[in-house]
Amino acid sequence: MQLQLYGKKIWVFRQSIDFRASIDRLSSLIANDLKQDPQGGIFLFYNRNKDKVKCLSYHKNGFVLVYKRLDKGKFCFYFNKGISEMSIEELGWLLAGLEWQKMRNWRELSYDKFS
Repeated sequence: MQLQLYGKKIWVFRQSIDFRASIDRLSSLIANDLKQDPQGGIFLFYNRNKDKVKCLSYHKNGFVLVYKRLDKGKFCFYFNKGISEMSIEELGWLLAGLEWQKMRNWRELSYDKFS
């Protein structure tokens, strides 16, 4: 089974949260603290140890909560409090456990001729 999440924007909440929070608490946090529409995008949250990520999104007729825990290592988050926007590529890098913020500057190389 493959579930595709759609959202105009992907937002990262830039401070750790209590990971006991589920859909209702996260939706309330988005609406009340961030002043965003919980159905308006994909929202990412991480725990204090940065080894777990929750992704909240609205899918057609209800919310979906995706949870990922790394077996080894930590997710890379380097920023101050607030909210930050990310691209779908960056989300893929993040969930793969890569340093997605450093990879923002990565560009595919293209050559016209080879010598």
